[in-house]
Amino acid sequence: MLRILDPEGRLADGMTAEIAGELVDFAPYLSTSDAPHLLSLYRDMYLVRRFDQESTALQRQGQLALWVPLTGQEAAQIGSGRAMEAQDYAFPTYREHGVALTRGVELSEILRLFRGVTNGGWDPRERNFHLYTLVLAAQSLHAVGYAMGIQRDQLADPSLPQAASVAYFGDGASSEGDIHESMVFAASFDAPVVFFCQNNQWAISVPSTVQTRVPLAKRAEGYGFPGVRVDGNDVLAVEAVTRWALEHARTGRGPVLIEAYTYRMSAHTTADDPTKYRLSGDEQEWRTRDPLARLETYLRSAGLANDAFFEGLAGEARVMASDLRAAVLSMTAPDLESRFAAVYAEPHPLVQEELRFFQQYESGFADEGKHA
Repeated sequence: MLRILDPEGRLADGMTAEIAGELVDFAPYLSTSDAPHLLSLYRDMYLVRRFDQESTALQRQGQLALWVPLTGQEAAQIGSGRAMEAQDYAFPTYREHGVALTRGVELSEILRLFRGVTNGGWDPRERNFHLYTLVLAAQSLHAVGYAMGIQRDQLADPSLPQAASVAYFGDGASSEGDIHESMVFAASFDAPVVFFCQNNQWAISVPSTVQTRVPLAKRAEGYGFPGVRVDGNDVLAVEAVTRWALEHARTGRGPVLIEAYTYRMSAHTTADDPTKYRLSGDEQEWRTRDPLARLETYLRSAGLANDAFFEGLAGEARVMASDLRAAVLSMTAPDLESRFAAVYAEPHPLVQEELRFFQQYESGFADEGKHA
C-alpha cells in the first residue's frame, strides 16, 4: 500500500512503487514543499468535514430527508479531486461531497438534493462533475461511456486537450455487475478512465473482508490494466497516485484502478445504525489515522502553519456552517403537482391519470376543512 505521510505525520523515505511490473517514481507528482498548496489541501478537508457535521445536524433536525456522511474519507476525496484537471470529468456516487468541493460545486446545491427540492442540484456541464448517482455502480458505466466519447472526440479533433473521466465507487459497489462490465469495456477499448474505489471497509453492514479475499486493487490484473492500493487517509499519497493515474489514462495507456484504503467513521447514511454491526474498538483504532490530524501534524512540524492559520480556518468554517443553515432553511419545495410533469419529457397518459387521482385526493381534504 503506497503511503507518503504516515499516521504520525512523517514523510516516507521512498516515493517509488512497482505497479503492474513498472517502477513508478511519484516524486514528480508530489507537492510536499509547496506550502500554499498543502494549506489549501488541509483547508478543503477541514471545510468539508465541517460541512458534513452541519448537514448531519440538519437532517437530525428534520431539515434534510437523508444525509450520507463522509467523515474519515476526506483525504481520499480531496486528494483525488485536486489531482484532476478542468477538462477531466468526475462521476460520483452519493458521498463525494469533498470531490464536489474541489470541482467548484456550491455545497448548498448538494443540500438542495437531500432536502428534496430538486431532481439534481447543479448543472454538471459547468464543473465537469456529474449529478449524484443513487443507483449503485451505475456511474461506472457512465464514466466508461464518457471516456470512450473522449477518445472519439480527440480522434476527430486532435487539438482538443487530453482528458479522462473518473468513476468513484465504494467497496460495496465493487461487488456489482456494473463494475465488472465497466472494466471489461474500459480494458477492451483502452478507455481513458480512472476507477477510484474508496474502500471504507463496509458495504452498509457487510465488511469488505466478506466481499473480497484479495485487495480490491488486485482485481485490475484480471482485466489487464494497472491497479494500485493507496493509503486513503494520506491526502498527499492519494493526490500523487491520482495524478499519475490520470496522466496514464489521458496519454492513451488505458484505464487504472485505484483502491483508496480508508474507513467510514460514521454511519452509511443517517438512516443507518453502525453500532449494530461493527465494534467501537475498530472505530477508535481508525481515529488514530485521522487524515486531518495527520496533515496538521506535518504542517506544524515543518513550520508551514501556526495557530493563527488553524484558528482562522475554524472561524471561516463557522461562517460557512451558518450560511449553509440559512440557505437550507430558505429553500422552498416545489409544488407537488409539478413533480408529475418531471417524470417524462412528454405528457404520459398513466402519469396524467395519477395526477388526476392526486388532485381528487387533495380536494377531499379541502372539503373536510370547509366542514370543520
